[in-house]
Amino acid sequence: MSLSEYLKKIRNLTLVKRKIIFWVIIIIFGVILFALYLLNIKQKIKTFPLEKSLEELRLPQLKEELKNLPKFEIEKPKEEIKGDIKEIEKLMEEIKKQQGQK
Repeated sequence: MSLSEYLKKIRNLTLVKRKIIFWVIIIIFGVILFALYLLNIKQKIKTFPLEKSLEELRLPQLKEELKNLPKFEIEKPKEEIKGDIKEIEKLMEEIKKQQGQK
């Protein structure tokens, strides 16, 4: 059977069967392309220059630069912050009492 005969048979099928054939073909092509994509990635990983990329990162130098970065610290001591929180809580209780009286 030639390709044109297969196409004639497919044209004579119902719409549902034609759609099934279409999607099966699309899925098969998708799986093939995905497999080729994975093989390509595998090949690129094998040929990736790991040593050169690690040298470009300059990890020891990067650690030193990170140590020299300015540090952001809270100016208020923890005790002052705790006192401020207690004052806010007292104010909130007073507001609740006032709202309850109204």
